[in-house]
Amino acid sequence: MSLIVQKFGGSSVADADGIKRVARRIVDTQKAGNDVVVVVSAMGDTTDELLDLAEEATNAVPGPSRELDMLLTAGERISMAVLAMTVNSLGAKAQSFTGSQAGMITDGVHGSARLVEVNPDRIQKSVEQGNIAIVAGFQGMNRQTGDITTLGRGGSDTTAVALAAAMDADVCEIYSDVDGVFTADPRIVPSARKLDTVTSEEMLELAANGAKILHLRSVEYARRFGLKLHVRSSFSQLDGTIVLPDNPEDFKFENLKEIPLEQPLISGVAHDRSQAKVTVVGVPDLPGSAAKVFGLLNEADVNLDMIVQNVPTDRPNVTDITFTLDQAQGGKAVEVLTNHKAELGFAEVQYNDSIGKLSLVGAGMKANPGISFKFFDALREAGVNIEMISTSEIRISVITDIEKLDEAVQAVHTAFDLDADGEATVYGGTGR
Repeated sequence: MSLIVQKFGGSSVADADGIKRVARRIVDTQKAGNDVVVVVSAMGDTTDELLDLAEEATNAVPGPSRELDMLLTAGERISMAVLAMTVNSLGAKAQSFTGSQAGMITDGVHGSARLVEVNPDRIQKSVEQGNIAIVAGFQGMNRQTGDITTLGRGGSDTTAVALAAAMDADVCEIYSDVDGVFTADPRIVPSARKLDTVTSEEMLELAANGAKILHLRSVEYARRFGLKLHVRSSFSQLDGTIVLPDNPEDFKFENLKEIPLEQPLISGVAHDRSQAKVTVVGVPDLPGSAAKVFGLLNEADVNLDMIVQNVPTDRPNVTDITFTLDQAQGGKAVEVLTNHKAELGFAEVQYNDSIGKLSLVGAGMKANPGISFKFFDALREAGVNIEMISTSEIRISVITDIEKLDEAVQAVHTAFDLDADGEATVYGGTGR
């Protein structure tokens, strides 16, 4: 008997009809002879609505806190309980569990907690008793304080993958409102093509650079534990996309088409609208200056993405340091640097949140010349100006004006012959 962990996003359980559809799918999976554990997100836009409520009630934008985590985890608790009731109404047996009841133990960082331990004993016992265990995603508990924590937006993916790894599941199925992993966001590029398979290395780059289909930490977790991921839509019965483990020969695949005979040159184009750019102007051009800048940001727990240092020709003995980061941390970064302006000796801090990041990802880049030229030539023809460039062995990323981002994505997608003949279907609107 196989153990399957299934995760359903908010768009899949957005209303009563969606919950009924998901419940039938879960019951059918169990009837096919499988043990089933389900992880569920909050219904539809519930998390955003709860954030709006907190903002309206307090007259302030709520930041990470103990009480905000208590509020936001209510969304998943509602959906897990209603889904369990619906499964029971279909004649199967289901039990719902919060993240803490499911043994999701985290550090004490509210709003973006990280898992430090997974103890799914209660889940295992429930499954052994013939139940379908339904777990609230996105949440856990810090053992030292006893407080409820959240894993950050998209954290239900990580809950599902962590449970699957801890329980030695045969596969972790991630259900959303699209039919799998596409060569670009089908909401931006309707002609995006679904991938039958993608390597975990490529999926890491896609997730890290804006692809919303899988949470980055869930891909990291799956890769670390050699877990097979299957990305599918809860609105259709199509095969979806297999995220191949690093050693796919260790796994039994249902059909041969899941194993690619040859790695495609380019797997996809990702984009990210959530970044901001910070430039520290006039930093003294001395050994250790950059270390001071980034040391302060590290102490403030500010995570950086792309970094560029420029030596201006018109200002001797100084340098400009530019980096990108999540917009949510932009204010903190500017404040920390400004408070230490005299100590660091720079001239000013510039902040710009009207930027977008575009990334081209493909393992085939390693052995094929000409990729960079085609990429930048496509941007040139589209009239897209580039502000920053970053690369890895299988990725090229650029920063550009956010107003040109959609056009840039479409131009690069077409230049690399990624367009499909028809249009991709997005079943659930804009949610996951």
